[in-house]
Amino acid sequence: MKKLLVFMLTLVCLACLAGCGKSNDASSERMKNGEVVISVGKYMISGGYDPTLGWGMWGPDPFHSGLHRYNKDNKLEKDLATDVAVSGDGLEYIIKIKKDVKFSDGKPLTARDVVFTYQTAKDAKNAVDLAFLESVQAIDDYTVKFTLNKAWAPFIETTATLGIVPEHAYKKDTYGDNPIGSGPWKVISFQKEQQLIMVPNENYYGEKPKLKKVTVLNIGEDAILAAVKSGQVDVAFVNPEYANAKVEGMKLTVMDSIDAFAVNLPMVAEHEENGVLVGNNITSDLAIRQALNIGINREEIIKNALNGFGEPTMNFSKDLDWTNEALTEKDNRVEEAIQILENAGWIDSDGDGIREKNGVKATFTITGRSNDLQRYNTAVALAKNAEKLGIKIEAKSMAWSEARKIAKNIPTMWAFGDFSPQAYYSYFHSSQIGKNVINNPAMYNNPIVDEHIMAAMNATDWNTVVAEFKLAQWDGQTGPKVDIPYLWICTVKVPYLVNDKLDLGVLGVNERGQGMGIVTNIDTWTWK
Repeated sequence: MKKLLVFMLTLVCLACLAGCGKSNDASSERMKNGEVVISVGKYMISGGYDPTLGWGMWGPDPFHSGLHRYNKDNKLEKDLATDVAVSGDGLEYIIKIKKDVKFSDGKPLTARDVVFTYQTAKDAKNAVDLAFLESVQAIDDYTVKFTLNKAWAPFIETTATLGIVPEHAYKKDTYGDNPIGSGPWKVISFQKEQQLIMVPNENYYGEKPKLKKVTVLNIGEDAILAAVKSGQVDVAFVNPEYANAKVEGMKLTVMDSIDAFAVNLPMVAEHEENGVLVGNNITSDLAIRQALNIGINREEIIKNALNGFGEPTMNFSKDLDWTNEALTEKDNRVEEAIQILENAGWIDSDGDGIREKNGVKATFTITGRSNDLQRYNTAVALAKNAEKLGIKIEAKSMAWSEARKIAKNIPTMWAFGDFSPQAYYSYFHSSQIGKNVINNPAMYNNPIVDEHIMAAMNATDWNTVVAEFKLAQWDGQTGPKVDIPYLWICTVKVPYLVNDKLDLGVLGVNERGQGMGIVTNIDTWTWK
Protein backbone atom coordinates (compact mmCIF):
# COMPACT_ATOMS: atom_id res chain seq x y z
CA MET A 1 0.00 0.00 0.00
CA LYS A 2 2.83 2.42 0.89
CA LYS A 3 4.56 1.81 -2.45
CA LEU A 4 1.25 2.35 -4.25
CA LEU A 5 0.73 5.70 -2.48
CA VAL A 6 4.24 6.83 -3.37
CA PHE A 7 3.75 5.76 -6.99
CA MET A 8 0.40 7.57 -7.19
CA LEU A 9 1.94 10.72 -5.68
CA THR A 10 4.70 10.60 -8.29
CA LEU A 11 2.19 10.24 -11.12
CA VAL A 12 0.06 13.09 -9.80
CA CYS A 13 3.10 15.38 -9.47
CA LEU A 14 4.34 14.57 -12.96
CA ALA A 15 0.91 14.96 -14.48
CA CYS A 16 0.47 18.31 -12.78
CA LEU A 17 3.77 19.54 -14.07
CA ALA A 18 3.00 18.32 -17.57
CA GLY A 19 -0.09 20.51 -17.56
CA CYS A 20 1.73 23.54 -16.24
CA GLY A 21 3.94 24.17 -19.27
CA LYS A 22 7.65 23.85 -19.67
CA SER A 23 9.84 22.52 -16.86
CA ASN A 24 11.71 25.80 -16.49
CA ASP A 25 8.40 27.59 -15.83
CA ALA A 26 7.90 25.51 -12.68
CA SER A 27 11.41 26.10 -11.37
CA SER A 28 11.21 29.82 -12.23
CA GLU A 29 8.04 30.11 -10.17
CA ARG A 30 9.72 28.39 -7.24
CA MET A 31 12.73 30.65 -7.61
CA LYS A 32 10.52 33.73 -7.51
CA ASN A 33 8.79 32.48 -4.36
CA GLY A 34 11.99 31.38 -2.60
CA GLU A 35 10.95 27.73 -2.62
CA VAL A 36 12.65 24.47 -3.55
CA VAL A 37 11.47 20.91 -4.09
CA ILE A 38 13.93 18.15 -3.30
CA SER A 39 14.10 14.37 -3.36
CA VAL A 40 16.88 13.03 -1.16
CA GLY A 41 15.90 9.44 -0.50
CA LYS A 42 13.42 7.81 1.82
CA TYR A 43 14.89 8.73 5.20
CA MET A 44 13.90 12.40 5.13
CA ILE A 45 10.23 11.50 4.69
CA SER A 46 10.11 8.39 6.88
CA GLY A 47 9.00 10.28 9.97
CA GLY A 48 10.22 9.56 13.45
CA TYR A 49 11.84 12.97 13.94
CA ASP A 50 12.42 12.21 17.60
CA PRO A 51 16.01 12.78 18.77
CA THR A 52 15.51 10.70 21.92
CA LEU A 53 14.90 7.68 19.68
CA GLY A 54 17.84 8.27 17.36
CA TRP A 55 16.79 10.98 14.86
CA GLY A 56 19.90 13.04 14.12
CA MET A 57 22.37 10.35 15.16
CA TRP A 58 23.32 9.47 11.58
CA GLY A 59 22.35 12.53 9.63
CA PRO A 60 21.27 16.16 9.77
CA ASP A 61 18.43 17.34 11.99
CA PRO A 62 17.09 20.67 10.71
CA PHE A 63 14.37 20.83 13.39
CA HIS A 64 16.30 20.60 16.66
CA SER A 65 19.35 22.20 18.25
CA GLY A 66 21.96 20.34 20.27
CA LEU A 67 24.34 21.56 22.92
CA HIS A 68 27.09 21.26 20.30
CA ARG A 69 27.17 20.75 16.54
CA TYR A 70 29.62 19.76 13.82
CA ASN A 71 30.76 22.49 11.45
CA LYS A 72 31.59 22.09 7.77
CA ASP A 73 35.07 20.85 8.72
CA ASN A 74 33.59 18.12 10.96
CA LYS A 75 34.86 19.90 14.06
CA LEU A 76 32.79 20.34 17.21
CA GLU A 77 31.58 23.81 18.05
CA LYS A 78 29.12 25.19 20.59
CA ASP A 79 25.48 25.50 19.56
CA LEU A 80 23.09 25.88 22.51
CA ALA A 81 26.05 25.65 24.89
CA THR A 82 27.87 28.84 25.84
CA ASP A 83 30.35 27.40 28.36
CA VAL A 84 31.55 23.90 29.24
CA ALA A 85 33.45 23.02 32.44
CA VAL A 86 34.78 19.49 32.93
CA SER A 87 36.07 18.11 36.21
CA GLY A 88 39.62 16.79 36.35
CA ASP A 89 38.46 13.19 36.62
CA GLY A 90 36.16 13.56 33.61
CA LEU A 91 33.07 12.57 35.59
CA GLU A 92 31.30 15.92 35.77
CA TYR A 93 30.28 18.33 33.02
CA ILE A 94 28.66 21.67 33.81
CA ILE A 95 27.22 23.24 30.67
CA LYS A 96 25.68 26.68 30.45
CA ILE A 97 23.19 27.33 27.63
CA LYS A 98 21.92 30.34 25.70
CA LYS A 99 19.20 32.41 27.37
CA ASP A 100 17.37 33.66 24.27
CA VAL A 101 16.29 30.36 22.75
CA LYS A 102 12.68 29.49 21.96
CA PHE A 103 11.07 26.40 20.50
CA SER A 104 9.12 26.73 17.25
CA ASP A 105 5.90 27.11 19.29
CA GLY A 106 7.32 30.21 20.98
CA LYS A 107 7.93 28.61 24.40
CA PRO A 108 11.40 29.16 25.96
CA LEU A 109 14.04 26.43 25.99
CA THR A 110 15.57 26.01 29.45
CA ALA A 111 17.80 23.63 31.34
CA ARG A 112 14.69 21.61 32.26
CA ASP A 113 14.23 20.70 28.60
CA VAL A 114 17.85 19.57 28.38
CA VAL A 115 17.43 17.39 31.45
CA PHE A 116 14.14 15.98 30.12
CA THR A 117 15.70 15.17 26.74
CA TYR A 118 18.70 13.32 28.15
CA GLN A 119 16.67 11.45 30.75
CA THR A 120 14.10 10.42 28.13
CA ALA A 121 16.82 9.22 25.76
CA LYS A 122 18.54 7.31 28.57
CA ASP A 123 15.31 5.63 29.64
CA ALA A 124 14.46 4.70 26.04
CA LYS A 125 17.67 2.64 25.73
CA ASN A 126 17.36 2.99 21.98
CA ALA A 127 19.86 4.35 19.45
CA VAL A 128 21.31 6.95 21.83
CA ASP A 129 23.80 5.19 24.11
CA LEU A 130 23.75 6.96 27.48
CA ALA A 131 24.63 4.00 29.68
CA PHE A 132 27.59 5.99 31.03
CA LEU A 133 25.31 8.84 32.23
CA GLU A 134 24.72 8.56 35.97
CA SER A 135 22.49 11.62 36.31
CA VAL A 136 21.57 14.95 34.76
CA GLN A 137 20.12 17.90 36.64
CA ALA A 138 19.28 21.55 36.18
CA ILE A 139 21.35 23.82 38.45
CA ASP A 140 19.31 26.82 37.34
CA ASP A 141 17.28 27.75 34.27
CA TYR A 142 20.37 27.90 32.07
CA THR A 143 22.89 25.55 33.68
CA VAL A 144 22.94 21.76 33.40
CA LYS A 145 25.09 19.34 35.38
CA PHE A 146 25.91 15.95 33.86
CA THR A 147 27.43 13.28 36.12
CA LEU A 148 28.95 10.21 34.49
CA ASN A 149 29.44 6.84 36.15
CA LYS A 150 32.86 6.61 34.49
CA ALA A 151 35.03 8.88 32.40
CA TRP A 152 33.67 8.67 28.87
CA ALA A 153 35.53 10.83 26.36
CA PRO A 154 32.94 10.62 23.52
CA PHE A 155 30.22 12.08 25.76
CA ILE A 156 30.79 15.55 24.35
CA GLU A 157 30.30 14.09 20.85
CA THR A 158 26.90 12.82 21.95
CA THR A 159 25.86 16.37 22.81
CA ALA A 160 26.28 17.24 19.13
CA THR A 161 23.93 14.52 17.91
CA LEU A 162 21.13 14.65 20.50
CA GLY A 163 18.67 17.44 19.71
CA ILE A 164 16.72 19.01 22.57
CA VAL A 165 12.97 18.32 22.73
CA PRO A 166 10.39 20.39 24.69
CA GLU A 167 9.21 18.85 27.94
CA HIS A 168 5.91 20.72 27.68
CA ALA A 169 5.03 19.35 24.23
CA TYR A 170 6.60 15.91 24.15
CA LYS A 171 4.38 12.87 23.70
CA LYS A 172 6.26 9.70 22.89
CA ASP A 173 3.69 8.25 20.48
CA THR A 174 3.16 11.37 18.38
CA TYR A 175 6.21 13.62 18.72
CA GLY A 176 8.21 11.90 15.98
CA ASP A 177 5.78 13.07 13.30
CA ASN A 178 5.12 16.49 14.84
CA PRO A 179 8.47 17.81 16.13
CA ILE A 180 8.69 21.13 17.96
CA GLY A 181 12.36 22.02 18.06
CA SER A 182 14.59 25.06 18.28
CA GLY A 183 16.44 24.48 15.01
CA PRO A 184 16.31 26.67 11.89
CA TRP A 185 13.37 24.79 10.31
CA LYS A 186 9.94 23.60 11.40
CA VAL A 187 7.52 21.06 9.96
CA ILE A 188 4.18 22.41 8.71
CA SER A 189 2.97 19.36 6.78
CA PHE A 190 3.95 15.71 6.83
CA GLN A 191 2.59 12.68 5.01
CA LYS A 192 4.60 9.64 6.01
CA GLU A 193 6.77 8.25 3.19
CA GLN A 194 5.20 10.69 0.75
CA GLN A 195 5.87 14.36 1.45
CA LEU A 196 7.39 16.71 4.01
CA ILE A 197 7.01 20.49 3.92
CA MET A 198 9.16 22.65 6.13
CA VAL A 199 9.52 26.40 6.53
CA PRO A 200 11.93 28.60 8.50
CA ASN A 201 11.44 28.69 12.25
CA GLU A 202 10.76 32.36 12.95
CA ASN A 203 11.91 31.83 16.54
CA TYR A 204 15.34 30.48 15.59
CA TYR A 205 18.12 32.22 17.53
CA GLY A 206 20.72 31.92 14.76
CA GLU A 207 20.91 33.21 11.22
CA LYS A 208 17.57 32.57 9.52
CA PRO A 209 17.35 30.33 6.42
CA LYS A 210 17.43 32.11 3.06
CA LEU A 211 14.67 30.00 1.50
CA LYS A 212 11.02 30.38 2.44
CA LYS A 213 9.81 26.83 1.90
CA VAL A 214 11.23 23.38 1.23
CA THR A 215 9.14 20.48 -0.03
CA VAL A 216 10.65 17.01 0.25
CA LEU A 217 9.14 14.33 -2.00
CA ASN A 218 9.60 10.59 -1.95
CA ILE A 219 10.34 9.64 -5.54
CA GLY A 220 11.57 6.13 -6.27
CA GLU A 221 14.85 5.38 -8.03
CA ASP A 222 13.01 4.27 -11.15
CA ALA A 223 11.13 7.57 -11.45
CA ILE A 224 13.66 10.13 -10.24
CA LEU A 225 15.31 10.82 -13.60
CA ALA A 226 11.95 11.52 -15.24
CA ALA A 227 11.06 13.81 -12.35
CA VAL A 228 14.31 15.73 -12.79
CA LYS A 229 13.81 16.11 -16.54
CA SER A 230 10.25 17.34 -15.99
CA GLY A 231 11.43 20.10 -13.67
CA GLN A 232 9.61 18.61 -10.70
CA VAL A 233 12.61 18.83 -8.38
CA ASP A 234 15.48 21.24 -7.84
CA VAL A 235 17.76 18.84 -5.96
CA ALA A 236 17.65 15.09 -6.50
CA PHE A 237 19.70 12.32 -4.93
CA VAL A 238 20.25 9.87 -7.78
CA ASN A 239 21.46 6.33 -8.11
CA PRO A 240 25.09 6.38 -9.33
CA GLU A 241 24.12 4.71 -12.61
CA TYR A 242 21.96 7.74 -13.47
CA ALA A 243 24.33 10.37 -12.13
CA ASN A 244 26.03 11.12 -15.44
CA ALA A 245 22.77 11.73 -17.26
CA LYS A 246 22.67 15.05 -19.11
CA VAL A 247 19.67 17.11 -18.03
CA GLU A 248 19.16 20.64 -19.31
CA GLY A 249 19.28 23.19 -16.51
CA MET A 250 20.74 20.70 -14.01
CA LYS A 251 24.31 20.07 -12.92
CA LEU A 252 25.96 17.12 -11.22
CA THR A 253 27.03 17.84 -7.63
CA VAL A 254 29.03 15.19 -5.78
CA MET A 255 29.21 15.28 -2.00
CA ASP A 256 31.95 13.46 -0.10
CA SER A 257 30.96 11.33 2.86
CA ILE A 258 32.51 9.53 5.79
CA ASP A 259 30.20 6.57 5.07
CA ALA A 260 32.33 3.48 4.52
CA PHE A 261 31.05 0.21 3.07
CA ALA A 262 32.53 -2.83 4.81
CA VAL A 263 31.71 -6.51 5.26
CA ASN A 264 32.01 -7.98 8.75
CA LEU A 265 34.02 -11.21 8.74
CA PRO A 266 33.09 -13.31 11.82
CA MET A 267 36.36 -14.41 13.42
CA VAL A 268 35.17 -17.52 15.24
CA ALA A 269 34.01 -20.88 13.88
CA GLU A 270 30.29 -21.50 13.53
CA HIS A 271 28.55 -22.54 16.74
CA GLU A 272 25.28 -22.02 18.57
CA GLU A 273 24.72 -19.45 21.30
CA ASN A 274 21.34 -19.23 23.03
CA GLY A 275 19.73 -21.08 20.15
CA VAL A 276 21.25 -18.79 17.51
CA LEU A 277 23.99 -19.65 15.03
CA VAL A 278 27.01 -17.36 15.23
CA GLY A 279 30.49 -17.54 13.74
CA ASN A 280 31.50 -18.62 10.26
CA ASN A 281 33.72 -21.57 9.32
CA ILE A 282 35.27 -19.81 6.33
CA THR A 283 35.78 -16.20 7.48
CA SER A 284 37.16 -17.46 10.82
CA ASP A 285 40.29 -18.53 8.93
CA LEU A 286 42.78 -15.64 9.09
CA ALA A 287 44.22 -16.52 5.67
CA ILE A 288 40.82 -15.97 4.01
CA ARG A 289 40.45 -12.54 5.62
CA GLN A 290 44.00 -11.42 4.85
CA ALA A 291 43.87 -12.67 1.26
CA LEU A 292 40.64 -10.82 0.58
CA ASN A 293 41.98 -7.64 2.13
CA ILE A 294 45.02 -7.37 -0.15
CA GLY A 295 43.75 -9.39 -3.11
CA ILE A 296 40.56 -7.62 -4.16
CA ASN A 297 40.62 -4.61 -6.47
CA ARG A 298 38.62 -1.90 -4.74
CA GLU A 299 38.80 0.54 -7.65
CA GLU A 300 37.25 -2.08 -9.91
CA ILE A 301 34.52 -2.88 -7.38
CA ILE A 302 33.67 0.82 -7.06
CA LYS A 303 33.52 1.20 -10.83
CA ASN A 304 31.24 -1.81 -11.29
CA ALA A 305 28.97 -1.24 -8.27
CA LEU A 306 28.88 2.53 -7.86
CA ASN A 307 29.75 3.86 -11.30
CA GLY A 308 32.97 5.18 -9.78
CA PHE A 309 31.30 7.24 -7.04
CA GLY A 310 33.50 6.12 -4.18
CA GLU A 311 37.05 6.06 -2.88
CA PRO A 312 38.91 2.87 -1.85
CA THR A 313 39.45 2.46 1.88
CA MET A 314 40.75 -0.06 4.38
CA ASN A 315 39.42 1.70 7.46
CA PHE A 316 37.00 4.33 8.69
CA SER A 317 37.07 7.54 6.66
CA LYS A 318 40.34 9.45 6.45
CA ASP A 319 38.31 12.61 7.19
CA LEU A 320 38.04 11.51 10.84
CA ASP A 321 40.96 12.66 12.96
CA TRP A 322 41.00 9.42 14.98
CA THR A 323 41.54 7.19 11.92
CA ASN A 324 44.95 5.50 11.58
CA GLU A 325 46.18 5.73 8.00
CA ALA A 326 48.66 2.92 8.70
CA LEU A 327 45.90 0.45 7.80
CA THR A 328 45.94 1.65 4.20
CA GLU A 329 48.08 -0.39 1.82
CA LYS A 330 48.09 -1.41 -1.82
CA ASP A 331 45.40 -3.87 -2.87
CA ASN A 332 44.92 -6.05 -5.99
CA ARG A 333 48.03 -8.02 -4.97
CA VAL A 334 46.58 -11.21 -6.37
CA GLU A 335 49.74 -13.33 -6.36
CA GLU A 336 50.51 -12.47 -2.73
CA ALA A 337 46.94 -13.21 -1.72
CA ILE A 338 47.03 -16.58 -3.45
CA GLN A 339 50.31 -17.41 -1.71
CA ILE A 340 48.73 -16.62 1.68
CA LEU A 341 45.88 -18.99 0.89
CA GLU A 342 48.08 -21.80 -0.35
CA ASN A 343 50.45 -21.51 2.62
CA ALA A 344 47.40 -21.94 4.87
CA GLY A 345 46.28 -25.06 2.99
CA TRP A 346 43.61 -23.57 0.72
CA ILE A 347 44.17 -25.41 -2.58
CA ASP A 348 42.04 -25.81 -5.71
CA SER A 349 42.55 -29.55 -5.91
CA ASP A 350 39.74 -30.41 -8.32
CA GLY A 351 40.17 -27.49 -10.74
CA ASP A 352 36.69 -26.02 -10.26
CA GLY A 353 38.11 -22.58 -9.46
CA ILE A 354 37.18 -22.78 -5.77
CA ARG A 355 39.84 -23.52 -3.17
CA GLU A 356 39.27 -26.04 -0.42
CA LYS A 357 40.88 -27.01 2.86
CA ASN A 358 40.28 -30.24 4.75
CA GLY A 359 37.40 -30.99 2.42
CA VAL A 360 35.69 -27.60 2.97
CA LYS A 361 35.20 -25.26 0.03
CA ALA A 362 36.19 -21.59 0.36
CA THR A 363 32.66 -20.36 -0.17
CA PHE A 364 30.36 -18.23 1.98
CA THR A 365 27.37 -15.92 1.66
CA ILE A 366 27.16 -12.18 2.28
CA THR A 367 23.98 -10.14 2.31
CA GLY A 368 23.22 -6.71 0.92
CA ARG A 369 20.25 -4.57 1.92
CA SER A 370 17.28 -5.14 -0.37
CA ASN A 371 16.27 -1.48 0.03
CA ASP A 372 19.77 -0.10 -0.58
CA LEU A 373 20.88 -0.78 -4.15
CA GLN A 374 24.32 0.73 -3.59
CA ARG A 375 25.15 -1.72 -0.83
CA TYR A 376 23.72 -4.71 -2.65
CA ASN A 377 25.55 -3.83 -5.86
CA THR A 378 28.77 -3.52 -3.87
CA ALA A 379 28.22 -6.98 -2.43
CA VAL A 380 27.69 -8.38 -5.93
CA ALA A 381 30.79 -6.65 -7.31
CA LEU A 382 32.88 -7.91 -4.38
CA ALA A 383 31.73 -11.47 -5.02
CA LYS A 384 32.76 -11.23 -8.65
CA ASN A 385 36.12 -9.71 -7.78
CA ALA A 386 36.96 -12.44 -5.27
CA GLU A 387 36.64 -15.19 -7.87
CA LYS A 388 40.23 -14.65 -9.07
CA LEU A 389 41.43 -15.66 -5.59
CA GLY A 390 39.55 -18.94 -5.68
CA ILE A 391 37.06 -17.72 -3.08
CA LYS A 392 33.39 -18.02 -3.97
CA ILE A 393 31.12 -15.45 -2.35
CA GLU A 394 27.38 -15.57 -2.90
CA ALA A 395 25.76 -12.13 -2.66
CA LYS A 396 22.18 -12.30 -1.46
CA SER A 397 19.61 -9.48 -1.22
CA MET A 398 17.90 -9.36 2.15
CA ALA A 399 15.82 -6.96 4.23
CA TRP A 400 18.04 -5.08 6.67
CA SER A 401 15.90 -6.13 9.63
CA GLU A 402 16.79 -9.74 8.84
CA ALA A 403 20.35 -9.26 7.58
CA ARG A 404 21.60 -7.64 10.77
CA LYS A 405 20.01 -10.35 12.95
CA ILE A 406 22.14 -13.06 11.34
CA ALA A 407 25.24 -10.97 10.57
CA LYS A 408 27.34 -12.74 13.22
CA ASN A 409 26.86 -15.90 11.13
CA ILE A 410 26.18 -14.62 7.59
CA PRO A 411 28.30 -11.51 6.93
CA THR A 412 26.56 -8.42 5.60
CA MET A 413 27.50 -5.15 3.91
CA TRP A 414 27.60 -2.39 6.52
CA ALA A 415 27.70 1.37 6.09
CA PHE A 416 29.92 2.84 8.80
CA GLY A 417 29.39 6.59 9.01
CA ASP A 418 29.81 8.22 12.40
CA PHE A 419 31.80 11.26 13.48
CA SER A 420 32.11 9.97 17.06
CA PRO A 421 34.83 7.42 17.89
CA GLN A 422 32.29 5.69 20.11
CA ALA A 423 31.47 3.75 16.94
CA TYR A 424 34.90 2.15 17.19
CA TYR A 425 34.11 0.95 20.70
CA SER A 426 30.79 -0.49 19.50
CA TYR A 427 32.26 -2.44 16.59
CA PHE A 428 35.64 -3.53 17.95
CA HIS A 429 35.54 -3.94 21.74
CA SER A 430 35.06 -7.54 22.89
CA SER A 431 32.49 -6.52 25.53
CA GLN A 432 30.11 -5.56 22.70
CA ILE A 433 29.96 -9.01 21.08
CA GLY A 434 26.79 -10.14 22.82
CA LYS A 435 25.28 -6.74 23.52
CA ASN A 436 22.91 -6.69 20.53
CA VAL A 437 22.70 -7.79 16.91
CA ILE A 438 24.51 -4.70 15.60
CA ASN A 439 27.48 -4.29 17.95
CA ASN A 440 30.74 -6.05 17.04
CA PRO A 441 29.29 -8.25 14.27
CA ALA A 442 32.80 -9.52 13.47
CA MET A 443 32.98 -11.00 16.99
CA TYR A 444 36.40 -9.40 17.31
CA ASN A 445 38.31 -10.15 20.50
CA ASN A 446 41.80 -8.73 20.94
CA PRO A 447 42.76 -7.92 24.57
CA ILE A 448 45.43 -5.40 23.55
CA VAL A 449 43.00 -3.59 21.28
CA ASP A 450 40.48 -3.60 24.14
CA GLU A 451 43.04 -1.91 26.38
CA HIS A 452 43.72 0.84 23.86
CA ILE A 453 40.00 1.41 23.28
CA MET A 454 39.27 1.78 26.98
CA ALA A 455 42.27 4.04 27.45
CA ALA A 456 40.74 6.25 24.76
CA MET A 457 37.22 6.10 26.16
CA ASN A 458 38.38 6.96 29.68
CA ALA A 459 40.78 9.74 28.68
CA THR A 460 40.12 13.30 29.78
CA ASP A 461 41.81 15.10 26.89
CA TRP A 462 41.13 14.78 23.17
CA ASN A 463 44.78 14.28 22.12
CA THR A 464 44.94 11.13 24.24
CA VAL A 465 41.61 9.96 22.84
CA VAL A 466 42.89 10.27 19.27
CA ALA A 467 46.27 8.68 20.05
CA GLU A 468 44.76 5.66 21.80
CA PHE A 469 42.16 5.04 19.11
CA LYS A 470 44.91 5.06 16.51
CA LEU A 471 46.86 2.53 18.58
CA ALA A 472 43.70 0.41 18.82
CA GLN A 473 43.78 0.16 15.03
CA TRP A 474 47.51 -0.59 14.82
CA ASP A 475 50.19 -0.25 17.47
CA GLY A 476 52.96 -1.65 15.33
CA GLN A 477 52.40 -5.24 16.40
CA THR A 478 48.72 -6.11 16.63
CA GLY A 479 45.27 -4.87 15.75
CA PRO A 480 42.76 -4.84 12.88
CA LYS A 481 45.56 -4.15 10.37
CA VAL A 482 46.56 -7.83 10.61
CA ASP A 483 43.44 -9.38 12.18
CA ILE A 484 41.07 -8.04 9.45
CA PRO A 485 37.73 -8.30 11.29
CA TYR A 486 36.13 -6.18 8.54
CA LEU A 487 36.73 -6.15 4.80
CA TRP A 488 36.57 -2.45 3.98
CA ILE A 489 35.64 -1.50 0.42
CA CYS A 490 35.13 2.24 -0.03
CA THR A 491 33.93 5.53 1.32
CA VAL A 492 30.89 6.63 -0.65
CA LYS A 493 30.59 9.72 -2.81
CA VAL A 494 27.00 10.92 -3.02
CA PRO A 495 25.72 12.21 -6.41
CA TYR A 496 22.95 14.77 -6.84
CA LEU A 497 21.44 16.52 -9.82
CA VAL A 498 20.97 20.18 -8.86
CA ASN A 499 19.23 23.10 -10.57
CA ASP A 500 22.09 25.20 -11.93
CA LYS A 501 20.40 28.37 -10.65
CA LEU A 502 20.43 27.10 -7.07
CA ASP A 503 23.45 27.92 -4.89
CA LEU A 504 24.03 25.25 -2.25
CA GLY A 505 26.80 27.17 -0.51
CA VAL A 506 29.76 25.30 0.97
CA LEU A 507 29.04 21.59 1.28
CA GLY A 508 30.73 19.73 4.08
CA VAL A 509 31.22 15.97 4.28
CA ASN A 510 28.10 13.83 4.38
CA GLU A 511 27.82 11.63 7.46
CA ARG A 512 25.98 8.89 5.60
CA GLY A 513 25.93 7.73 2.01
CA GLN A 514 22.18 8.24 1.84
CA GLY A 515 20.93 11.38 0.16
CA MET A 516 19.59 13.44 3.06
CA GLY A 517 23.08 14.54 4.08
CA ILE A 518 22.97 17.40 1.61
CA VAL A 519 20.38 19.23 3.73
CA THR A 520 23.00 19.72 6.47
CA ASN A 521 23.51 23.32 5.30
CA ILE A 522 20.08 23.87 3.74
CA ASP A 523 19.60 27.07 5.74
CA THR A 524 22.33 28.68 3.57
CA TRP A 525 20.86 27.68 0.18
CA THR A 526 19.84 30.55 -2.10
CA TRP A 527 18.58 31.08 -5.61
CA LYS A 528 21.09 32.91 -7.79
